[in-house]
Amino acid sequence: MARDAANGSWKRQVDDIQEVFHFKDVLGTCTCRTTPGSQLTTGAFSEVVLGEEKATGRMFAIKCIPKKALRGKESSIENEIAVLRKIKHENIVALEDIYESSSHLYLIMELVSGGELFDRIVERGFYTEQDASTLIKQVLNAVNYLHTLGIVHRDLKPENLLYFSAQDESKIMISDFGLSKMEASDDVMSTACGTPGYVAPEVLAQKPYSKAVDCWSIGVIAYILLCGYPPFYDENDTKLFEQIVKADYEFDAPYWDDISDSAKDFISSLMQRDPEKRLTCDEALRHPWIAGDTALCKNIHESVSRQMKKNFAKSKWRQAFNATAVVRHMRRLHLSGAVGSCADDSQRPSPKSAPAKSQAADKERELPRHLTPPCPTRAFIHYPSTSEGGEVLDEILQHSTR
Repeated sequence: MARDAANGSWKRQVDDIQEVFHFKDVLGTCTCRTTPGSQLTTGAFSEVVLGEEKATGRMFAIKCIPKKALRGKESSIENEIAVLRKIKHENIVALEDIYESSSHLYLIMELVSGGELFDRIVERGFYTEQDASTLIKQVLNAVNYLHTLGIVHRDLKPENLLYFSAQDESKIMISDFGLSKMEASDDVMSTACGTPGYVAPEVLAQKPYSKAVDCWSIGVIAYILLCGYPPFYDENDTKLFEQIVKADYEFDAPYWDDISDSAKDFISSLMQRDPEKRLTCDEALRHPWIAGDTALCKNIHESVSRQMKKNFAKSKWRQAFNATAVVRHMRRLHLSGAVGSCADDSQRPSPKSAPAKSQAADKERELPRHLTPPCPTRAFIHYPSTSEGGEVLDEILQHSTR
């Protein structure tokens, strides 16, 4: 953006946004004057509509944020704008412009129309490790760029990875910077936030954390891209959190039998419980599975797409839950009886083979991981470090480290 940011001059003042844009598709009602249509996506307190710039005919995704909805959330949207205005990368959805009226704030975003990551993979007829490696490489390049700017995304997940266009060779775009923070901010390294299925152990534990949390999330995404189901799952939220805090995941047979050792090593190197041992994005970009030729070209589409359909059906994986209710529920549980001892890094799954399961473990897990109803991966958690949620999650961590 070329305009001077001083005194808020980076915001264009407008009486009616539809003097500038024609709102083509909006679902339901929006506080601003719009016509009915179909909604593209919905944020926490805003609508995103498809808009055509009248002067140029260009299409944009316009995030419409009622100012009355910003009361008490001003810092959140200002943070998102600050982050978006600072970044420019070919694999990151760009903020093109900002308009302000007496009632609304409008973020004019680059339009990406290729659809969500999982949907595109399921629709394909051929999909290999090499395809997954190419996807992850794009994500790593974009996140590495963010990290060089001191920006931590904090909510990387497949839902935030969109294809730029419908073309087969379309690039991947990272979206949704509502939770991103500048690493220099005072509170960025202590506030628990994100999506449970993808957050790093240190985030759930509400311990100080760094940009390494993004690397963990990329590891989780890579895991799913190669098997079609999440590394952590449980219908019980407390047990789900336990698994994440302990980095308790496996490369289950037969779903990982045809996956290369290099891919498993790549994932294990990112999903290290200790953030100090985790690969950085720059290091991950040099891993043989990304930079070399170790990614296999065998077609794994049938297995992966089948599991994605089972475990990430939109009716399931887009359900949100109230974090406060979850935390209160956790307080009522007897965590000491629910949490076992934690395996150290030496007990992490070997990249060479799926770990053997005991007969007792098999009996406890009557349904294999891929058939178990998925965890609420879309759920959003955010609470201050002084909340009761922190106490509960700290207790989980204390038990898991004994």
